[in-house]
Amino acid sequence: MRPSTRGSCLGILGAFLLTIPLLGQDPASKKDTTARRDTIPTALYRLPPLNVTATRTVRDIFETAAPVSVIDALTITRRQPNSAADLLRDLPGLDVTGVGPNQTRPVIRGQRGQRILLLQDGLRMNNSRRQQDFGELPAIIDVNDLNRVEVVRGPASVLYGSDAVGGVINLISEDIPVEMDRAVAGQLRYSYSSAGTQHRPNATVFGRTGGFGFRLTGTFRDTESYFAPAGSFGDVVLDKDVLVHDSGVRDGNVSALFEYRFPSTHRLFARVDRYWAEDTGFGFVANEDLGLVGAPGIEIRYPDQDVRRFTLGYRGLDLGTAVADRLDVTAYSHDNERSLDLDIFIPFESPPGAGVVSQNANFTDVQTLGFRGEAGKLVGPNVVLTYGVDYFRDNTRNTDNGLSGVVGFGPPSFEETDTPTVPNARYSSFGAFAQGDVSFADRVSLIAGLRFQNVQASTKQTPGLEELPPTDWDDQTIVGAANLLVEVLPYLNLVTAVGRAFRAPNLVELFFHGPTPEGAGFQIRNPDLKAETSLNVDLGLKYRRERVGFEAFYFRNEVKDGIRIAPTGEDIGPFPAFQNVNIDRLRFEGVELQGDVMPVTGLILGATYTYLDSQDVLNPNNPLGDSYSSKVTGKIGYRDPGDRFWGEYVFRHNGEQKDAELGFLSVIGETLPAFTVHDVRAGVRVFRLGRMEHHLRVSVENLTNELYAEFSNASFFRPQPRRSVQVGWSATF
Repeated sequence: MRPSTRGSCLGILGAFLLTIPLLGQDPASKKDTTARRDTIPTALYRLPPLNVTATRTVRDIFETAAPVSVIDALTITRRQPNSAADLLRDLPGLDVTGVGPNQTRPVIRGQRGQRILLLQDGLRMNNSRRQQDFGELPAIIDVNDLNRVEVVRGPASVLYGSDAVGGVINLISEDIPVEMDRAVAGQLRYSYSSAGTQHRPNATVFGRTGGFGFRLTGTFRDTESYFAPAGSFGDVVLDKDVLVHDSGVRDGNVSALFEYRFPSTHRLFARVDRYWAEDTGFGFVANEDLGLVGAPGIEIRYPDQDVRRFTLGYRGLDLGTAVADRLDVTAYSHDNERSLDLDIFIPFESPPGAGVVSQNANFTDVQTLGFRGEAGKLVGPNVVLTYGVDYFRDNTRNTDNGLSGVVGFGPPSFEETDTPTVPNARYSSFGAFAQGDVSFADRVSLIAGLRFQNVQASTKQTPGLEELPPTDWDDQTIVGAANLLVEVLPYLNLVTAVGRAFRAPNLVELFFHGPTPEGAGFQIRNPDLKAETSLNVDLGLKYRRERVGFEAFYFRNEVKDGIRIAPTGEDIGPFPAFQNVNIDRLRFEGVELQGDVMPVTGLILGATYTYLDSQDVLNPNNPLGDSYSSKVTGKIGYRDPGDRFWGEYVFRHNGEQKDAELGFLSVIGETLPAFTVHDVRAGVRVFRLGRMEHHLRVSVENLTNELYAEFSNASFFRPQPRRSVQVGWSATF
């Protein structure tokens, strides 16, 4: 990082730290407040008190030696987002990419795509057949079936293996209550949004009799393409509201969970999940609406996607054996079928209507088998050992059909091809890990761990690629991490974390050979790639008093052998040629601040600040910015102590990014402009009759009708929706 940038990061953090001991002082400040920590209302803080993702043990966030964010069930219910990714916009260090109800994906500390690991209940969801910048869709998991979302900001490869370079997002499902006052309960919901005229009904029913329990959930969504507002964003000026094509979807989720407890310390469970989607896309604004003449026309559509997942597991607690007090064993299968259509038109200067046409249709089927076994053991009074193994294998099948030619010079002449861009392949990973959690004198805790990982990829005989010889790739990696938490005062903890992470190249990076999905060029395969490795350092503090909570972190993450697509200097047909290569060192550095205060009962004030800088260390002139340079969020909320009504106002300001890698297709200019977006939300309990409650919720998103785009949506300009109203109703029984 440039010295001036590092100085500004540390200066911001230092100024913030100096203010912490002065906040929340009261006459009781000299007393031992340890006993009060468990009695502080969870509504006081922006973060709920417990998490399991960072350490694999249930732990108070205040006592967790890592930067962690948690979104609880109450927040999910209030906001009713389209997917879990939409819940992340207000968190420090996080942004999103993608448009529409089901295409949004997370960005953590400037890292996105395959550098973010997505989990469902602790099991990986990442897909080895995805493009580098496109991680798996959180929309695959029904947001109406989530109990909470846990985010680890920073590497977590020791516990979870490949891809956890920038962070981990764990989507944790609702469970079945162990104790119920009736055999069956449930909830009915309906939500309407004016953005794309969306209709979304949902139904959930769960119950228990003896040791047997069940939970069934189903959601359907029908959304048309939405409109973006008139306005200006960089060099883009829209005189009227414009349609963002391919931003709608018809999709649905169904899930079924069954369990048996014998007795309460042993649990067997089986879970089935299904997601399907139709008629969605990458999203685009027509060239004529942008005032572009002679620009390429690119349309990326997903005609259908079908995801089926089956999970079978066992959990044992209080085992008391010589090797384990806790044991979790889970096996799963995951089948992800997806179709993708890529249509490109590159016009000639003359005659009108003449140009190059390229139409490609791809079908991909990724069949995954996976396993995770994990045990925990109390070794002596102050050491908890967590250890285990995990394994997954992807089998992929790919077909491509293409049509290309020149039009505008008499009868069109087209050439057909059925050569796959990626050969059928197998991708497997095996890992073994161990982590020790040691407490010293109740004031210092150290968590340290190691992982060994072996990743292999091999191509298979593929129709249309008979001349391509089989290719094998493998990599062995050892990574480690150490997290230290020191209790300076009963209300102030200092945190230091050092960790290595890695990301093995996926099938697309190794073997893809064909036009890129964005239509920007032609990608050449590179089976000689090495795995990315990173070294991350976090320095921070956590401060918590009865009515005040603050957190501040400085982080620095250096990625070695970082995989980025780079031009080769050649052309293949009408396209410039690109290839994934290992770049020696990439650096991501920044500051994350957040705080909440409750001045009076029920009233919550909250704010976050994020500063981010990124650099190609060996080539500082190479723009590497992959997110906004700064972000400020604020919230004012009130919750009636009797839980009869609530309301909140939130805003988000993303600062401009001058060091942006926007691509040659960008229409917004060289600088990514800043934007500010405002939302208001409110809800009321309409009535309560016996065990049934009815709630009404109303929100206005993008209150000021701002024209803006999230970072990676700007180069291929895909703005967010205009001002929209969302109304939701729910009935519990």
